[in-house]
Amino acid sequence: MKYILLTILCIISFITFDQKDKLNALIDNWHLSAANANFEEYFEFMDSSFVFLGTADEERWTKSEFLKFSKPYFDKGKTWNFIPTNRKWGFSINNKIAWFDEDLDTWMRNCRGSGIMVKYGDSWKIIYYNLTVLIENEKIQEFIKLRDKKI
Repeated sequence: MKYILLTILCIISFITFDQKDKLNALIDNWHLSAANANFEEYFEFMDSSFVFLGTADEERWTKSEFLKFSKPYFDKGKTWNFIPTNRKWGFSINNKIAWFDEDLDTWMRNCRGSGIMVKYGDSWKIIYYNLTVLIENEKIQEFIKLRDKKI
């Protein structure tokens, strides 16, 4: 019985490691397609139900809204380049839902992205991504003053 349980745990671990490698490559390629201004490829990674939360208050977009917002940037070749420096994964029990958080090096300096992916058959799609700018706790009061400042 111990050997059967150990075998099952090894198989699950192998599947999870394999999934992580596959999903890391997928998210890396998603970021790379944005950096290369590859509009069609970038949006192909997303499910039709995709939602993107940006760094500003009003930045909550469905896929179609985000597509419209992003198109001019992609057309000009002036997109964003998010370079992941650390990524952690979690998986549902049935391995059909995955979530991640990642530290990013961006033009805004250190950011964090978090996302959710769903597996359809053999393919994964991003359904949710949340981008945040990181602010150290000791700088938050200065940030609040800056944010409250009238322009």
